[in-house]
Amino acid sequence: MNLAKSWIIAAKDLKSFLRKRTVLYTVVVLPLMISVLLPLVVELTKQRGKGIPAASLPGFLDAFAFFFVIIPAIVPTPIASYSIVGEKIEKSLEPLLATPTTDGEILLGKFIAAFLPAMIATYAGAAIFMTLMDSVTYGTLHYLFYPNWGFALILLVLAPISATLSVEASVIASARVSDVRSASQLGSLMFLPFMGIYLAGEIGLITLDTNNLLIIAGVLAVVALALFRVSTATFRREEILTKWK
Repeated sequence: MNLAKSWIIAAKDLKSFLRKRTVLYTVVVLPLMISVLLPLVVELTKQRGKGIPAASLPGFLDAFAFFFVIIPAIVPTPIASYSIVGEKIEKSLEPLLATPTTDGEILLGKFIAAFLPAMIATYAGAAIFMTLMDSVTYGTLHYLFYPNWGFALILLVLAPISATLSVEASVIASARVSDVRSASQLGSLMFLPFMGIYLAGEIGLITLDTNNLLIIAGVLAVVALALFRVSTATFRREEILTKWK
């Protein structure tokens, strides 16, 4: 596999995405909104005299941190969906398939183009989230809750796996539909299992501590490997022009 070819494909896709406002809004607004709203909720609760007790606050913060697994599950879907279905509709995928690039090089390039913006947005939002959340919880906890090992595990392991799963799901969805919106909607369903885990942590069914996060990461890694095999099997250049309609 020639990585230089994949980077060329990724750079072309990234330039195209920068011209699309809807994609930019998804990449920028969602992480920023979550990173600001969650600390704001804690602060408003405290100001109304109903602050979360110090003993319970770490559990809530662990659950809030899981949003940074959900973000990279949502952000790549419009990018990955457009990069395949959008190019098929605009007749710009055929010239790419005519070049001496392998299916793996094409998929890797499109993966990079969707993965990088999602991770950059996630890390930028996480930096804002940690700063604001520490500022509103220090008076209750009397120590800086972030950064910690659990959040490091989320950002360095779970978030990349989440983004990978999202891109793979979008590739699979793109093989079944003929318009960008449908592909994006199907791909975005990947966030539902993560939202279920978040809700389970929020209501106390599970604790999102380091041990459980490691277990979740292991399960998701196995799922990612399975979806990788399905997505690579789905993307076959000899079938795209005749069956992807």
